[in-house]
Formats: sequence, C-alpha cells, structure tokens
Amino acid sequence: MKKLLIAVTIGLTFAAASASAEQVLRLSHNAAPGNPKAVGSLKFAELVGQKTNGRIKVEVGGSAQYGDDVETLTNMRLGSMAFAAGSQGTTSGVVPEFNVLGLPFLFRDLPHAYKVVDGPISQKLNELAQKKGLVLLALWDNGIRHTSNSKRPITKPEDLAGLKLRTPPDSMTIDIFTALGANPTPLAFSELYIALQQGVVDGQENPLMNIYSSKLHEVQKYISFTGHKYETTPLLASKKVWDKLSKEDQKAILEAAAEAGKLNRQMSLDSDKDLRKKLADAGIQFNDVDQAPFVAKTKPVYDKWSKQFPDLVKLIVSEAAK
Repeated sequence: MKKLLIAVTIGLTFAAASASAEQVLRLSHNAAPGNPKAVGSLKFAELVGQKTNGRIKVEVGGSAQYGDDVETLTNMRLGSMAFAAGSQGTTSGVVPEFNVLGLPFLFRDLPHAYKVVDGPISQKLNELAQKKGLVLLALWDNGIRHTSNSKRPITKPEDLAGLKLRTPPDSMTIDIFTALGANPTPLAFSELYIALQQGVVDGQENPLMNIYSSKLHEVQKYISFTGHKYETTPLLASKKVWDKLSKEDQKAILEAAAEAGKLNRQMSLDSDKDLRKKLADAGIQFNDVDQAPFVAKTKPVYDKWSKQFPDLVKLIVSEAAK
C-alpha cells in the first residue's frame, strides 16, 4: 500500500510538472472565421504544438478579440503578446519600410508577388523589425486588392473623385488613393462593416476573400477590379518573447510559420476563382478596369517613396522586374 501511495504521488508530481512545463503563448489577428488568415493562424498553432512536442501551446484570438492590430503591436513590443498575423498597413506604423511591399501596380499576380517578397526583401524587413522589438517569422498572404463602393462602378480614376474610401491606417494606401483623387479615410478593419452600413464611408479596398468573409458585400453594390496593390500578412513574434525561447523551439516555430503560410497562400490563390461567382450571386456588380491611367496617376507615389527609402524601393522594383 505504501509503495502504491508513493507511485501515485510520483505520478501526480510528474503530471503537475508536465502541465507547468507547457508554455501558453497567444496569437492575435483581426480576420473573420474561414478567412485564409484565420485558417493559417489555427494551422500555425496546431503545428507549433506538434513540433514542440506540446512544450508550447498557441492560443489564437481572431476577429480582434485580443485587441485591434495597433493594440496588438504595442502589446507585442511590451512582451505581453507573443504572435500576430497582422496587417501590413498597421505594421508599417511601427516599421515604415513595410510600406514598400504595397507600391502600386508592382506585381502581375500572386505567384509573382510571392517570389519577390520571399527574397532578400523579407530578410531586410526582418532586420528592421527586430530593431523595433518584432521578429518577422513569415510573410503570409493578404491578396491583391480591389475597390468596392455603394455609388458607382470605378472604370477610370475620375470615378473615384469625391468618394469617401476607407483605407487601412497606412501611408502607402492613403497616398495611392489621394493620387487617384479619392478621399481616403483611415479606419480599423473591425469598424468597417458598420461604417459602410451607416454611410460613414462610401467604399473600401480589399481582396475578395476579406470582402466575402467579413460580409462587406452586404453593404456594397459594386466591386471594381482595380488590382491597385498587393499586401502581405506579416506573421510576427514579440522579440522579448522570442529571445527567451530555446533555439530548438525557435526553429520549430519558423518551420510552423512556413508550413502554415503555404496553406494560407493556397487558400488565397483559390479564393478569387470561387468567390467571384458567390459574390455575383449575392448581387454584386463587377467590372474590369484599364489599369494604364491608374498606373500613370500613381507615378508620384513611387517618386515620394523612392526619396524616403531609396535602397529598399530600388531593391523591390528590381526584384519585381526579374
């Protein structure tokens, strides 16, 4: 009996030690369930658990339940939030060089964008992010962006005149739509549906996957295939948290980020084909645009950012031209 009690005590002690050894780290994102960002985040959490043999558990908080992107970045730099699948625009508020990923009309399509952003540009951005207390784990996908609104089809830049267009709070998107003659209105994504519903803004710009998963088509009538810019979803880690992890766990997390990123990107690639029909069935009116006049109107955007970050703009433009 005494031996049995000892064995039970040892077993309970071991179980308690094992439970306390599990490290719980939170990941924040602002996307709705089913969005490629949301699915990628859940896959990342699953893979981190597998690859660390349960030493690390990632708890995912989607739909901004852990706070919006700005709050999340602040918490990450303080070390109270471990990971974020955030927006490129908000990340640019902390590391302004991320803006260059969104230069207008830079990429032909998604595979072209992936090839460029996975090259030396991501290495440079990681170096810059670490100086601001963040670690770039991977550049996931947030799609090529198009313009929706409740007033009229956009077929030429002049059609944007006077439209109050919600943009993310990033300088690049604001510069693009200022150059095109719209009235850009920065607003958190979590507030966008209500702003469109109440007429606070006339339209917005996003890839189809974000429009559909957040039901923005319920409060918009027109989607114009402007394809004005590409955006990544930077998967970031808090440097304060990262530096406390073992090399083994860091390696496992990087592997999980890359594998989950493949799923995220594949969903993005598939979504435009699937969603055009679903959105049309829901009553959305689509139109294509001749990009040439839009490209001409946004040339000053390149001039401005080339002055601010000459080496980085030269690098990404040269990589895109290969």
